[in-house]
Amino acid sequence: MKLFWRDQLPLLLFFALQALLIPLLYWMSGEGRPPAIMLYGVLLSSAVLGAYLLYRYVSLRRMYRRLTRPSVPRSERLETLGEAPLAEAVAGLIAVYDREYEEELAERRSRAERQSTFIGRWVHQMKTPLSVLQLSAREIEDEDLADSLHEELDRLRQGLEMVIYTSRLERFEQDFAVERARLVLPVREALAEHRRLFIKRRVSPRIEIGENDEVYTDAKWLRFILGQILTNSVNYTEGEGKQVLIRAFRRGPHLALEIRDEGIGIAREDLNRVFNPYFTGQRGRQYKESTGMGLYLVSEVCRHLGHGVELESEPGVGTTIRIVFREAGPSGTETDRREPNAALTKM
Repeated sequence: MKLFWRDQLPLLLFFALQALLIPLLYWMSGEGRPPAIMLYGVLLSSAVLGAYLLYRYVSLRRMYRRLTRPSVPRSERLETLGEAPLAEAVAGLIAVYDREYEEELAERRSRAERQSTFIGRWVHQMKTPLSVLQLSAREIEDEDLADSLHEELDRLRQGLEMVIYTSRLERFEQDFAVERARLVLPVREALAEHRRLFIKRRVSPRIEIGENDEVYTDAKWLRFILGQILTNSVNYTEGEGKQVLIRAFRRGPHLALEIRDEGIGIAREDLNRVFNPYFTGQRGRQYKESTGMGLYLVSEVCRHLGHGVELESEPGVGTTIRIVFREAGPSGTETDRREPNAALTKM
């Protein structure tokens, strides 16, 4: 209704000016007060204008209502706006824009699909020469050179893995299978994949997870996000003799997996942005190899799987990341069941 009156405001102003202009000219001619018939004419013109506005509103009310509610379901977007010429013209314009938008969207989806397929094939092709290089590195007699080569190959493998998993996020619903799994298994597998990094940085992992602790998750995706968290935990830990604690504890009906390191921590002003893509923060800029994608991928995968993510950190003390599984199975061995307080929660 407000949009209708705003649209008709120029007409009302011009009518008011016209209604005042005739009596004003009559008065300026020296004839004195305008005759009563002139006032009747103004009233009659006002009545005709009112009838016109009523007809205009009735014929265009659906169009005005649609224009005041731009966000509507697509099923309502192409409904008729009335039989008035203006309403039909606006409806036709919306239909043209909608069709062009759908065509452009389909083209973008097709392009993204082709790009994702190409990246997937390229990564798989790179795995073959990478495996050959890893086998060849075992034959090198110089241990320092072999260790350095293995380290670089592990970084290359992790980079390729990040690329393929990032591309799969676009089609996540086609590439995951939630099952009941023992939590300790993907944790051990992730640690085994990154054992060289732990050894090089002289950081030792400590696991406190019950053998029978079970959760509903996709073990492959869980192993990937654990790899991202463990890599960050070790890379941002300085000094020998440090530990990364991996433990599970109850939180009501749920089970939480906590990974706590003794690293450099995250600046307080960066806590609210660590899950943003490509954000490295103050600490990340100190390490030139930081991509800012690790925690973003962790949060995205957890969101798709329905897991909660919590993070708290203190500079110089360390960082704690928790993955909260919304449905947990029975616990076997007793671990520390105290529930920590989260400084930042992303559920």
